[in-house]
Parts: sequence; structure tokens; C-alpha cells
Amino acid sequence: MPIDYERDLNPEQYRVVTAKGGPILVIAGAGSGKTRTLTYRVARLIETGTPPERILLATFTNKAAREMLGRVELLTALDIRRLWGGTFHHIANRVLRRHGDRLGYDRNYTIMDKEDTKSLLNACLADAGIETRGGRFPKGDVLGEIIGFSANTLTPLEEVIERKYPHFGALAEDIRCIARVYVERKRTLNLMDFDDLLVNWLTLLRNEPDALREYSERFLHVLVDEYQDTNRLQAAILDLLGSRHRNLMVVGDDHQSIYSFRGANFENILRFPERYPDAQLFKLETNYRSTPQILDLANRSIVRNRDQFRKELRAVRKGGFKPAYIPVRNVTLQAAFVGRRIMDLLMEGIPVREIAVLYRAHYHSMELQMELTRRGIPFEIRSGIRFFETAHVKDITSYLRVLVNPHDEAAWRRVLGLCEKVGRVTADRVWKALSAEADPPAAIRDPAWVKRVGKSAAPGLLRLGETLAMLSEKVAEQAPSDLIHLLLNRGYRENLQDRYTDSFSREEDLLQLANFSNRFSSLADFLAELSLLTNTAESEASASEEVKDRVILSSIHQAKGLEWSVVFLIWCAEGMIPLARALGEEGGEEEERRLFYVATTRAKDQLYLCHPLIDHSRGMGMVPLRPSRFIEELEQDAFHPTELPYEQWIIDED
Repeated sequence: MPIDYERDLNPEQYRVVTAKGGPILVIAGAGSGKTRTLTYRVARLIETGTPPERILLATFTNKAAREMLGRVELLTALDIRRLWGGTFHHIANRVLRRHGDRLGYDRNYTIMDKEDTKSLLNACLADAGIETRGGRFPKGDVLGEIIGFSANTLTPLEEVIERKYPHFGALAEDIRCIARVYVERKRTLNLMDFDDLLVNWLTLLRNEPDALREYSERFLHVLVDEYQDTNRLQAAILDLLGSRHRNLMVVGDDHQSIYSFRGANFENILRFPERYPDAQLFKLETNYRSTPQILDLANRSIVRNRDQFRKELRAVRKGGFKPAYIPVRNVTLQAAFVGRRIMDLLMEGIPVREIAVLYRAHYHSMELQMELTRRGIPFEIRSGIRFFETAHVKDITSYLRVLVNPHDEAAWRRVLGLCEKVGRVTADRVWKALSAEADPPAAIRDPAWVKRVGKSAAPGLLRLGETLAMLSEKVAEQAPSDLIHLLLNRGYRENLQDRYTDSFSREEDLLQLANFSNRFSSLADFLAELSLLTNTAESEASASEEVKDRVILSSIHQAKGLEWSVVFLIWCAEGMIPLARALGEEGGEEEERRLFYVATTRAKDQLYLCHPLIDHSRGMGMVPLRPSRFIEELEQDAFHPTELPYEQWIIDED
């Protein structure tokens, strides 16, 4: 049976699906049926005579590709396995399996995962014999991030280091040397990492005219999902593939371009009409997800961005409540409000899986994790692992545990592993010797003792001894937060930078941990509370492994593309969203506003914007917090008109 497009699509979608060929830009607003539109466009092309093997559909996830291709198959009742559909990397691998030999690879090359990449980079570093300048040099994970960002953004390595990793500026030449060795080693071993798939695909199209001719001729239509998330490398590939027939349809939402930290290039979608002056422009502005009141707030916010395609989401749904703006005295009461309101929502019959709490950075969820754990509310963290289970939090608390209990084996083994040139075997040997000492911290400060148990590791072990001695002197007179700051300043900050690609976020986690520790009068009390919370969380997680219905805790970045009946956006304070460090980057404020827009448009029925009025973090005492500029710039009628005494209500109820 022929598809009834006019019945199945709204007028905006119908115009896109039935458009003539040529370059097409579809600006698809949140909740506007983008997937449906793409699916029907592919079905229409096939129905009007385009062979499936002459269609390329590029997506960002395998799930999106499977969903769209499955829908096309249902619509057309045809076997569409000949259609080229999948992620950019999937399609690149398919091309390179045929033509990799032109680039010096055997066609049976191996694709490395992240762990393989990290191991090979560490091996290249070891073989290069580069002086690591007193033990400081980026580890394999960080090297891979630097090299990969350079490849995906077509940016020189030195420029990437200067802009994103200035703390490695003095090592730029050595990093470039490692990158060269890494490229040569991969080719010798017939290996490609994930980034190589795209780099080599572009190289093939640029350097092999017959390959470009074959694929640009083969694909009569090229369709791209989530175009706002493409990087310069992907955009260059798409331009080449569409260069023969020029039937390039890109679908995306400039208002949801939020991944510049991964290399996504906002200019790709914004400047598409300049690259293709004859492009047809369509907008999908009918929203099927949210209430009119939620969309009104989102529209009012995003209109303040200068660089954008102007559009206004219009709700299909009727009725609803205005978003609620909830300022509370401090972060503890913010968590208490969210926890209490979730309990009420559950009593009202809202399924727990239909509730989400969003935030700009992972550390913003710490107090809330504790509050939900205390209340027995099941939750799933999408932004990372539970706060107190993260490696960097365990590192810092292990130092503190040694101060309280000098014979804490697990804590000693962890801090020993952080020392330069101390591997598992050396750590075992050192701990065996330490455990026999009456005063382990004193033993590790003795140069003669250290050299007997670990000669090559002696410098690192002695530095550990000095750090523990300094902490011991301060432990009686200073709060736990001061000890955490001391550890950061004694080298752990540099340790984060060398080991992790998200070092700044991890440092923020530790500053928030220091803030939390201010509630306790002694280090022992602080560590005891951490242990109780961790054990309770582990017990809850174990008991509810089969429970699929949980409140979702997620960063805004990882919530994109999802939706819930009720959304809480916490830490809506200036410096938190927008995140202070992001404001220093080019286009930073506008991307942060797009993040706020993405967060608010995840909500279907209810939206709560919360923030504390006072922050105690960073060792600066009580710091008053302003509402986020994204809230202050909105008129008061965008929010619920009733001001409830939330703080008193929480205290009375609990």
C-alpha cells in the first residue's frame, strides 16, 4: 500500500519529506519529530525510484541508525539492507575495508578500542625515551585525547595544546614527537584507532580521485542526522560525498549544539547556507513533547542568542503549569527540597522512571546523591559513577584515612600506587615492610629505610612521606577541607592533569568534597560519614539491581535526546550554569545558554529550576550566589506566580 504522507505528517514535516533534490538544511526543534521526518524522507526516496544502495544515511549512534532503518523497512515493506546506514565510523570502516590498501594498510586491519589506544600510546612514550621533566607528562588517556581532538577538528597539535591544555605547553614538542611515533607504530602494526577511521576516509577521498568519483557517484542522496554535532572532519567528508549530485540533506538543531568540548563545530550548521547558497531551508517548530508554559520559558531564553536560526517552538499540547523557580538557603536544603518533592510526586502516581534531575557538572549531584540514598529513593547516575566511588575522591580520602589509622592497608596501597615508579609489585613490597613498623608514616620519611625497600622508587616515596608529615602537623588545627586543599596544592592537581582528560571537572569534585567536609568537627567524623554513605549506597544498589524504575541523575550533555514528565534543574546559579570557566571560551555564553535550553526542553509536564542562595565551597566562607543570568534575564511571568515558603515547609515536613 502506498504511504499516505499527508495523513502521517504535519505540514512542516510533509514539506521536508516531499522536497525536491539539492542541498537541504532542516532546522528541527526539540520534540518536533525529527526522526519521523528523516524516516519518511528515506521511504519517499525509495518509493519514488531511488535504489536503496544509492542512499547514505549517517547518524551518531547505532541505536538511531537501527531505529530509523527499522522504521523505513516497516513503511516500505522492502529489504533495505543494501542502504548504506549507520554511524560515521561504521560507514568509514566499510569503505576502508575495500580501499585501505591505498593508504598503506592491509584490509584486515584491527580497530583499537580506548584501552588499546591508551596502552599503545604509553608504549610509544616508554620507547621514545623522552625525559618526563620530573615525573610530569600526560599519560596515554590524555595523549589520546589531545591527538584525537587535533584530528577531528583539523587543528594543528600545537594549537590544541595552547588552547585546551596550556599546562602542557612546555611539552608540546615532545607530545608532537610521541604523536609521530604513534602514527608510525599503528601503520606498522596494521592498527587504526577510532579517529583514524574518519581521518583515513577523508584522506582517501581527497587523495584518490577515482575513490572520490566512485562514492560521490554512488550516493545519489546523502542524509545526515544531528548535523549540529558534526566536527570539521565529518563536515568535510559529507561535502565530498555530496559533491557530484549535491543531494545533501542535513538535519539538526542549532539550539542544541552543545558538544564543542568534543570537537563539534557549531559553524557547520550555522554556515551551511553560505557554503550552499542554493540550499532549501526548512524549519520544524511544532513540539509534541512539552506543555506551552515550558516551551514559553525555553523560547524566551534562547532568543537572546545572536548566532542562530530564529525559530519558536509551538506546543501541540494544551494546558499545564508554569515552571517553578525554587531558590533555597543552601545546597543541603536544595537536596532536601528535591528529595521531598520526588517523594510527593511518587505519592501522586508519577512513575519514578519519569523523573530526572539534571545539572551542569557531575559534582553538582553530590548532596543529592546523599539525600536520595538516605530517603531510599532508587536512582541511576548517567553522568558518571557514584560520587564517593570515583577514583580521585578515593585517592584523596585514602591520604586522609592514613592520618586517622596509620595501619589502614587499603588506604596505604592506594596512596603508594600514586607515587612515581611504584607499580603493584613495588607497592606490595613497601606495604609488607610498612606493616611491620610501629609508626608507618615515620618509617616512610626515613631515607635509609626507604632505600632499603624501594631504591628506584625512593624519590616518590620520600615525597609521600613529606606530604603525610605536613598533613599530620595540620590535622589537629585545621578542618578536613584545608587538608584537601593542601593535597591539591602538594601535587595532586598536576596528577589529575597528567592522568585524566577531564581534570578540571575532577578538581571541582574535590572542591565540592572539601565543602561537604566543613560540616564535620573532626577528620574522623568526616571519614566515618563517608564510609556509612558508601556502604549504604552499595547495599541499596545491590538490593535493587533488578529494579529498572529509578530517578535519573544526569548531566545536561548526557540528557540530550531524552525526555521525562518531571525535570529538576539544580544549581541554576551564576557560575554553575553558565559554568564560570566556560564563559572564558569563545562563544561560551551562547553555548551555555543552549545547554540551559536543552535542559528545560527535556521536561514534558513539570519543570523545577533550583539553586542555593549561599555557597560554602572553595574555602572562602559563605559566598552569596546570584540566580543564573539565564533566569534573571527572563520576565517574572515565565515562572509559577506563587512563592511558597519552601525552606520552612521542608523543615516542618521532615
